[in-house]
Amino acid sequence: MRELTRFKGCLVGGAVGDALGYPVEFLPASAIFHQYGKSGITGYALRHGAAEISDDTQMTLFTATGLLLGTTRGMTRGIMGDYESYIRSSYQDWYRTQTETYPLPKEYHYSWLVNVPGLFSRRAPGTTCMSALAQGGDGTVEKPLNHSKGCGGVMRAAPIGLYFNDRPYTQEKIDRIGAGAAVLTHGHELGYLPAAMLAHIISRIAGHGDTVAAAVRDAIAAMPAVFPEAKHLSELLDLVGEAADLAGTAADDLTAIRRLGEGWVGDEALAIAVYCAVRYADSFEKGVVAAVNHDGDSDSTGSIAGNILGAALGYDAIPRRFLDQLELRDVIEEVAEDLWHDCQVDDDDMCDPVWESKYIAMTYAGPAAAG
Repeated sequence: MRELTRFKGCLVGGAVGDALGYPVEFLPASAIFHQYGKSGITGYALRHGAAEISDDTQMTLFTATGLLLGTTRGMTRGIMGDYESYIRSSYQDWYRTQTETYPLPKEYHYSWLVNVPGLFSRRAPGTTCMSALAQGGDGTVEKPLNHSKGCGGVMRAAPIGLYFNDRPYTQEKIDRIGAGAAVLTHGHELGYLPAAMLAHIISRIAGHGDTVAAAVRDAIAAMPAVFPEAKHLSELLDLVGEAADLAGTAADDLTAIRRLGEGWVGDEALAIAVYCAVRYADSFEKGVVAAVNHDGDSDSTGSIAGNILGAALGYDAIPRRFLDQLELRDVIEEVAEDLWHDCQVDDDDMCDPVWESKYIAMTYAGPAAAG
């Protein structure tokens, strides 16, 4: 099942939650409600007329182009490495957008996104992501770079669940790619296992049509067999299970979210997003609003909740008022369409010229330039 509306809904939905939560990321709930009223922040706090995305959406986009780089190389060259290696290369390009100025030197790059000036913006990039990528960003489960369990691994993992949902990959393989992409920078189990769970949840929703609640239950049941040696897995499963239970019993959202944590670490960020997505499974707006109005990492929890709800409800479920002023929406939608369309080659193993400029030559400058 490969529906464009789910692909666009997932990536754009994540960006909406990110942009809604980014202005209040470092505010306690009391300050949010004092500044925005009893319902908290429910609409964008625009800056220069735009709803700015953060590093969460930036890195999600680079995850997607890493996947497509890998597939394109495999289809045009007949051989490829593991997807994690291409995602790592794409992250290295993202790192340069955070440490250098546009335009980058005319040399080979791994993601055409380095040709988009708007991505050369530092939006509170995670310290762990930056330091790990400065070291090469080549952590593995066997040889982690650090012991960070920050949420920077899970908040960028949604494209993995989307992309592989109808490919000849087992669910276990998809989950392991999710973990492998996160452990590049986050070495603690609670930094990379939540990424595996998010990939699983998105894959079940987008690929099998599961409800959000059913996808969460499936992920909880599946993880022990995928990661039997993980020492901290039970902590993650208990917290996500509690989040799903609270979604049906909690008296109010803020109290429930405070039981789950603040979202600065991976397991808490996923649990908060799961709570909001299960509780408001029929309302994208209610889910992302709940996901950003709390004491913690509002843009990351909003982003993950938006990924899940966008995949479940589709692009058309996102209210128009969240689309019109969303920063780089045209780029986000184009990347989602590329994930959905995937690499196509002719009988001579050639791609169409636009795809070649994106995922072989890396010269494409984005939809605005193309238009």
